[in-house]
Amino acid sequence: MKHHGRGGRHRPAFRPGPWKKAHATFYEGNTRTYGGACDYTDVVGEGYGMNTAALSNALFRDGRVCGACFQIQCVDDPQWCKPGQPPLLVTATDLCPPNPWCNPPREHFDIAMPVFSHLAEYKAGIIPVQYRRVPCRKRGGIRFTMNGNQWFYEVIVSNVGGAGDIVGVQVKVDKSRLRWTSLDHDWGATWKTGFPLQGKSLSFRVKASDGRYMTSMHVVPSDWQFGQTFEGRNFKTGRRSRRFKSGGKRRKDVGQL
Repeated sequence: MKHHGRGGRHRPAFRPGPWKKAHATFYEGNTRTYGGACDYTDVVGEGYGMNTAALSNALFRDGRVCGACFQIQCVDDPQWCKPGQPPLLVTATDLCPPNPWCNPPREHFDIAMPVFSHLAEYKAGIIPVQYRRVPCRKRGGIRFTMNGNQWFYEVIVSNVGGAGDIVGVQVKVDKSRLRWTSLDHDWGATWKTGFPLQGKSLSFRVKASDGRYMTSMHVVPSDWQFGQTFEGRNFKTGRRSRRFKSGGKRRKDVGQL
């Protein structure tokens, strides 16, 4: 079976944003907890590694920024900043818990403890940083994890390249006259629908926050089971986004790691 996909409107690839000032701390956890508020079950198994961060409310935006990538650099603190260290690249995977630093309107990063040391000494506690949005370069394709039950369906969309965060997801039942159906954003990286999907081959269309979209045709087979993850191809991060091929490669049970 051949699989086809297309990307949209010849939009330029996502580009780095301006540097801004903020602060950063670190928090303890493991590969299964570092992705908590975004609904990532295992940040390493889902392609994010340990370079992750929990964002303050002002940056997290009710989970709409999940999957976005940032460069962070320790600045203006010669006592604790490690000299000569390149900026740390992290992915937004969690929400910083309520505290004076993470509450609105502050912009703050709570970085996974194993990688905080790339910026500064642990005993610093809190450090001034500068940060900027950058393109996400991912290995493999966009992943669709099927969850829920026969009456209510949830799809976790992860490992998104380019902008990293998404603003829309649509599904289409293959070999039917039904049009594309929009999923509702639930929380984090989870999108939901009551539209019957079980026992059907499915295609997905994802729209990124920079306006580009990726269509993964026939990416989920009709015999799919809850808890399985399927993979298409990803947004390119080159200078131009022309036409994107997508879909075809299955990855079962990735979401159950």
